[in-house]
Amino acid sequence: MILITGASSGLGAALAELYSQETTVCISGRNAERLSTIATTLGANVDAHACDLSDEQSVTGLFDSLPQTPSVIIHSAGSGYFGRLEDQSAAAINSLITNNITSAIMLLREAVKRYKDKPVTVVMVMSTAAQIAKAEESTYCAAKWAVRGLVESVRLELKKHPMKLIAVYPGGMATPFWASSGKTLNTSQFMSAEEAALMLKQALTATEHGYISDITINRG
Repeated sequence: MILITGASSGLGAALAELYSQETTVCISGRNAERLSTIATTLGANVDAHACDLSDEQSVTGLFDSLPQTPSVIIHSAGSGYFGRLEDQSAAAINSLITNNITSAIMLLREAVKRYKDKPVTVVMVMSTAAQIAKAEESTYCAAKWAVRGLVESVRLELKKHPMKLIAVYPGGMATPFWASSGKTLNTSQFMSAEEAALMLKQALTATEHGYISDITINRG
């Protein structure tokens, strides 16, 4: 069984479609209506559970609802907010921090509490903005760099445990993410969520003694 957050659209939804063809998938997101539609479309292998990942009780409820220990947890929830720093509102910055940093911390915290002594793979999807600074993406870069720091620190804590933590840095995807980001750009040459999902799924294939710990998915 696989748990995928942020699955109401974009990369999360594309991953849910791929994995549901071969295993049971629990999908999570904030929009219960969209989640239900996706679950109905994908069929009996998909179960939907709406969740606010920034809320401790909601995260606990999500994990309590899982019928078994997941083999893989893919955290792809998040949001974007762009523009010159002096033009960004405090409310939007706080929302960005909640949607990207707090949610990642709470999700990973609960996964580690429950599964650190089990062979569970946790995949944290970030952005290439966590690798290199970009103009007019200051707070977004700050949020993604924070999640990268979280991942690399928790990896050290898990060094003697069977849980694996994988960092994923996608860049240039044509998804609904951009519509709410405040940034206008032409995404016609960006890769689709389906392309990125296929590449990620292939990269996550592990062997008995090895796995790919850091994955960057760049557009061509």
